[in-house]
Amino acid sequence: MRGSTAVIVIDMQVGVLDGCFDADGVTRRTATLVERARAAGVPVVWVQDHDDFPEGTPAWDLAPPLAQRQGEPLVRKTRRDSFVGTELAAVLAEANATHLVIAGAQTDYCIRTTTQSAAVRGFDVTLVGDAHTTVDAEHEGVAISARQVIAHTNMYFSGLRYPGLHFGVEQHDQVALTSTR
Repeated sequence: MRGSTAVIVIDMQVGVLDGCFDADGVTRRTATLVERARAAGVPVVWVQDHDDFPEGTPAWDLAPPLAQRQGEPLVRKTRRDSFVGTELAAVLAEANATHLVIAGAQTDYCIRTTTQSAAVRGFDVTLVGDAHTTVDAEHEGVAISARQVIAHTNMYFSGLRYPGLHFGVEQHDQVALTSTR
């Protein structure tokens, strides 16, 4: 029997969101997702960048109206992959989580890396398609808009296939949130 669902909110910090596409909208949608999860009894796990943004500084803080509640785990990371060098796997095991709902920033770095890592580790994963963001990018002189990065990541992840696992992209208000699967 599969375990339960957990919502993972990655790097929704003031410093990370600076300059990101639709940061206010993504923050509001993520806050709505978090409230839905809490109401359904689904654990919320916060992941924050502890390397580029020192704890206790304004850049470290979660973007309002997001706020960690007492008892909700906080995972501090220094890499794009939220599993590497952190206690995230142990936190999820303690919650018996086998399905991860992932939102946050930045799409082409920590979101894509963590969703892929979760898939490799055997989790079912739902990427919240309207609750992740990034900044415009450039590679080898080619400009890539944040909107294109987000759309490409949603397309990529919606087609991900691993035997016996389930992946998908859902909007924040459409994600099925149940405490057990």
